[in-house]
Amino acid sequence: MKDTPGWASPGSAPSDGQTPDAPGPTEPTAAQPTAPSDADPQNPAAKWSQVQPPPAQWSAPAVPPNTGQTPPPPPPVPGQGHRPPGGYGGPGGPGGHYGWGAGWGGPPPAAKPGVIPLRPLGVGEILDGAVATMRAHWRTVLGLSLAVAVVTETVVVLLRGLVLDENAGTEALDNPSATVGELTRAMEYSLLNSGVLVLVSMIGTLVATALLATVISRAVIGKPVTTGEAWRDARPQGAKLCGLILLLLLLTFGVTAAGAVPGILVALAGAAAPGAALAVLGSMGTAVVALWLVVRYSLAAPALMLEKQGIQKSMSRSAKLVRGAWWRVFGIQLLGAFIANIVAAIVVVPFTLLAAALSGGGISGFLTSGSDYGWTFLVISGIGAVIGSMITFPISSGVTVLLYIDQRIRREALDLDLARAAGVQGYSSSGATPGS
Repeated sequence: MKDTPGWASPGSAPSDGQTPDAPGPTEPTAAQPTAPSDADPQNPAAKWSQVQPPPAQWSAPAVPPNTGQTPPPPPPVPGQGHRPPGGYGGPGGPGGHYGWGAGWGGPPPAAKPGVIPLRPLGVGEILDGAVATMRAHWRTVLGLSLAVAVVTETVVVLLRGLVLDENAGTEALDNPSATVGELTRAMEYSLLNSGVLVLVSMIGTLVATALLATVISRAVIGKPVTTGEAWRDARPQGAKLCGLILLLLLLTFGVTAAGAVPGILVALAGAAAPGAALAVLGSMGTAVVALWLVVRYSLAAPALMLEKQGIQKSMSRSAKLVRGAWWRVFGIQLLGAFIANIVAAIVVVPFTLLAAALSGGGISGFLTSGSDYGWTFLVISGIGAVIGSMITFPISSGVTVLLYIDQRIRREALDLDLARAAGVQGYSSSGATPGS
């Protein structure tokens, strides 16, 4: 048999007529005769020297006694995962040794130096990573979230108590004989009040996401960070963050308001009812476009804080990472917002009922007539909103930042850089993508 690389046998059988106890090899001398070069071609033996060196010593591998126990398998090769016996190349399988084939157990588990494994993430792993970050670094996370929540809810309470009249026009909405003009004004008041509160909430969420981006990114590689370190890391990007928030809000609300402009013009021309209907339909149509833009640029804040990019570059980075995965990003963020709102409701509803009980009309008056909100109601419900936001900000921010990291792992193999930053030795990307 001809030995070739990769197919060399463990030993060669002794030649015919030779025994394993023959003496060791000796070097031929010049006096040893050799066959002439023009030997008879009909006699192959004539081509060989008359005196041949003895074969090398060899012995067959010792067969261990049959003890009834299966010898342990060899250790797995690093980077190729576990190969259970019984598959191709395993004990009992074709080839009689460990190799590639049906018995291969897949790639090795990804390194997990922090709150997530360093590979493309599933939906559950993103949600679990957000909660795990809050549990592992609760002092820093809750401290930053509390600061943002206090400022946000203070603004909301002041707006509701001094500026916004949340009961303005409610009589017209409850009155079946109200005119079209009264209904239009009531809807305008309602949309304005809701829009202002949503605006303040969006600003608070974006600020919390930006401040917590450093904490979450450190938690991914298993390194702690204090509140002061997170603030010092985020402070140089403060002006750019304000500009990004302003631009995103103008873009979102500007697109939504643009849909109502034709209806408003029609209403001003004298056709109030058709104008109001056209304004509502136009706003609903452009709200879909605004939602698409919100998701498209939802990863801009993490890109701004973690990559130290400018406003325009951060928005383009978010658009690039979301491209081709819009529905996935939207679905995961919607699920995260749903879970966060459930947690917030568990905290806020008891405070709201307590505030209604301590206000003038009591709980029954609050539920039936929606009486004017006094400062007692606003302050107590605001305290509940602060506690709820302090808990929900880390969830929504964690989902957004981990989505950003997940998209970069999928698109740019960020897991390699994260592994190096975490000090993982001999790491190589497994490329395994779980169902998501």
